[in-house]
Order: sequence, then structure tokens, then C-alpha cells
Amino acid sequence: MRTRGRRAQGTVLRSLGYWLTPGLGVKRWLLVLLLGITELALALAYVLVTLYREQPFPPVFYYLTLQFIPRLGRAALFGALGIATTALALVRLNRTLLAPFVQPGRDVAEILHRHRQRERGPRIVVIGGGTGQSTLLRGLKAISARLTAVVTVADDGGSSGRLRREMGLLPPGDFRNCLAALAEAEPLMTALFQYRFGKGTGLNGHAFGNLFIAAMAEITGSFEQAVAESSRVLAVRGRVLPCTVEHVVLAAEIRDAEGRVHRVDGESAIPEVRGRIERVWLIPEHARAYPETIRALLEADLIVLGPGSLYTSVLPNLLVEGIVPAIRASRALKVYVCNVATQIGETEGYAVAEHVQAIERHVGPGLFDIVLVNSRLDVPWEGVPEEVGDLVRWDGRPLPPYTVVAMDVIDERRPWRHDPEKLTRALMALFERYRR
Repeated sequence: MRTRGRRAQGTVLRSLGYWLTPGLGVKRWLLVLLLGITELALALAYVLVTLYREQPFPPVFYYLTLQFIPRLGRAALFGALGIATTALALVRLNRTLLAPFVQPGRDVAEILHRHRQRERGPRIVVIGGGTGQSTLLRGLKAISARLTAVVTVADDGGSSGRLRREMGLLPPGDFRNCLAALAEAEPLMTALFQYRFGKGTGLNGHAFGNLFIAAMAEITGSFEQAVAESSRVLAVRGRVLPCTVEHVVLAAEIRDAEGRVHRVDGESAIPEVRGRIERVWLIPEHARAYPETIRALLEADLIVLGPGSLYTSVLPNLLVEGIVPAIRASRALKVYVCNVATQIGETEGYAVAEHVQAIERHVGPGLFDIVLVNSRLDVPWEGVPEEVGDLVRWDGRPLPPYTVVAMDVIDERRPWRHDPEKLTRALMALFERYRR
């Protein structure tokens, strides 16, 4: 019982601390409320004093008004009772009015405190696609509400590819993953958005979220507006933008084991051709960047490139006309998050240096300031998906002009992926240390 009482007391004190946090926007209105109550009390006091002086009262009022206690004592007593009563009323009113909007077990003051912190968080732009990008977004949404996910539109496989071919849409799959990662909606809604049909003529293989975005695009008249409206449905923290709204195809030149070079068209076909990727490009080559994406890059405090499939998720964004110049012109701190594991069909045998060199071959050197690599290599390598190769390693040698920083960012349960919380902490540490 004592332990439970201490916990409850600690919760109350922590909640009070949140309410008193500077910049929360609450104390000023509490003071205004206190001033209003004081003015009402003074008005009532003037009325009572006038009645007391002009009207005779029965002797019992001597005791009811506590006149046997000195005036300062009465003031202190009524003051304490007034504070306690006002506090109780505010707490109960607060719970009653906000009950429909707050999850059980969560403190309103804590929610408000974290919300205001996120509203003042850095402007962060994450460039990529696939699982890596959504993993990072899950961690970053706890730090800042000013998030922008820039998503590749070169995907042509699976459900996204089918909707792209049949309806002429931009591929919605990566947008769906980012929306689900940034969502504040109930977990059931997020699970519904990610649900993939396992049977049914025409439905088999489709993700519900993809169909939802496709239907929203038909209703709103544009894919961009469909993503924006979907964001409202899921209460998304931040926004998700395409790198371009033009329909592009990703092409690659792949050198096989015998030295022959093959051209492959289509993002989903590239990993299927075994060999070493020489270069990738977009068709058409001069697809223009989405204006809102350029604006987000120029206004950013932190730009994060990756993690994600190097050739099919990260580089397609950089190949869009206008993206690289905007990154170079931005005053943001720019960090490249190197993958923790290689990918069969794309980066087999790659170390950190090969990842960086691949980016340089396509967009030139010096695009980012820092290369963040994983330092944790002593993890059990079990249950690894067949498309995953080995851990990406850094030999400790510098990679000028970049600053290479090694930190433990790996998910120990799934060592081929980043841990969202570890990666977020690492990026925020770099931001605090190296920001301009």
C-alpha cells in the first residue's frame, strides 16, 4: 500500500511539474482565471460588507462567520479552502471535458507537455523509401512534429505496381508505410491500414491502405491531396511528400559475373538480376521535383538520407531534378544513415565505403556532412530473411570530406534493421553536436 501511495504521489508531482513547465501555454491562463475569481470574490465581499454594516444579523452569524478567530486567521483558512476547492474543480472539469480525447492511463499534463515539445522540435526531412524510412519515422515522431518524409515514386512491384498500372496512380505503398509510421490514430486503425488481403479475386495481395489512398485520389482528384486527407484520418504527425509527381521508371545497368552489362527497367526487377549494379537512372531523366519537397529541404534543420535500399529507395529520390541542388543549398545538417546490413541483388559485399561511393558516382561528392554507421556487430545472426546478406562494416578509416560516426543503432531482435529509438537518439545527439 505504501508503494502504491508513493507511486500515486510521484505521478501527481510529475503531472504538476508538467503543468509548470515554461512555454507550455497554461500558466498564463491559470493566472487569468485566478484574477477573474479574485475579482468575483472582491465583488461578493463588498456586497457582504455592505449588508453586514447596514443590516442587523442574528447572533448565530457570529459563529457562522468565525468572528471568534482573528481576521488574518480567517483569511488564511478561507484562502486554503478556496485554493483546494478551485484545484479540485479544475481537475475534475479537466478530466470530464478531455475524457473523450485522452487514452486511459495517460496524464493530460504529460500529453500537453510532450505535444508542446514536439511542436518546437527541429524541422526534419527524411529522404528514402521502404522499411528503413518508416522505421526511422516511428522514432522521430516522438521528438518533433515538424517531420517531412520524402518518398520515392519508382516502385512498380506488388500491390503498388498493380494500382500504378491499372489506375495511373503514383505507387502508394511507401506512402502507406510512412503514414502508418507517423500515425497517432488507434493501433487498430493503423493495423487496418497495413492489412494485406490474402485472397479474393482482384483483392489478393493488395494492402487496404493502398486501396484507401487510391479511392481517396479518385474522390479528391489528385494523389497529393489523397495523401493529405489520409494523413488527417490517421492523425499523422508530420507530412508525407513525393519526390516528384511525374510517373518515372527506374532503370539500371548491371554487370554480371562474366563482365557483361545488362540494362534492366523497373525497380522490382533490379534486385532479381544477379550482378553488380553500375548505375541507376530515371526515365524520363529530367523529372522535376515536387515544389513542396524543395521548400521542405530548404527550410529544414536536419536532412536525413536513408536508411533504405541503396539503389531502389534512396538514390531514386536524388535522381529527381532539383532535389540534390536543394539539399546542397540547405543550411541543414545533412546525415547519411548507412544500412546495417547488405541486400542481396543490390549491395552484396558492400562495406560503408562502397555505399558512400555509390552515392558519389550518381550525384557527386560532399552531399552530406556525416555518415552514421552501426558499431554493434556482436549480434546473433539468426532468422535472417533470404534477401539480407551480411552486416555492413566500417574499417575505421576516414572517408573525407565526411565525418564518420559509429554508434549502436541496431535492432537486436532483428539485427538486419535499425532500432527506431536508438537511431533517433543517435541522430539527435549528432544534431545537438554538429548543427550550424
